[in-house]
Amino acid sequence: MALKLAPWDAAEVLTDDETIAAYLTEALESDEPKYIAKALGAVARAKGGMAQLARETGIAREALYRALSDTGNPELGTALKVMHALGVRLTASLSS
Repeated sequence: MALKLAPWDAAEVLTDDETIAAYLTEALESDEPKYIAKALGAVARAKGGMAQLARETGIAREALYRALSDTGNPELGTALKVMHALGVRLTASLSS
C-alpha cells in the first residue's frame, strides 16, 4: 500500500514574526535565489496572500505569483518592494 502524503506549505507554520524571521534568515543564508523567492512567497501567503501583497506593492498578482514561486527569480527591486510590504528589513553583516 502506497503512503499518501499531503503537500506541505511553509505558510501554515509561519504564524509569528520570530518564526518568519528565522525562516527568511535561513533562506537568505542559502544564497539560492529560487529558494529565497519561494520563501518570500510563503511569507506573503502567511501574511494575507498575494492579492493583499499586490495592493501593497503595486505589482500585479500574477507577476508576484511568477516571481515568488519555486521557479521564480525576482529582480532586486521587486524583492525589495515585497520585503518592505511584508515588514522585512535586510541588514548586512560580514561573514567570518
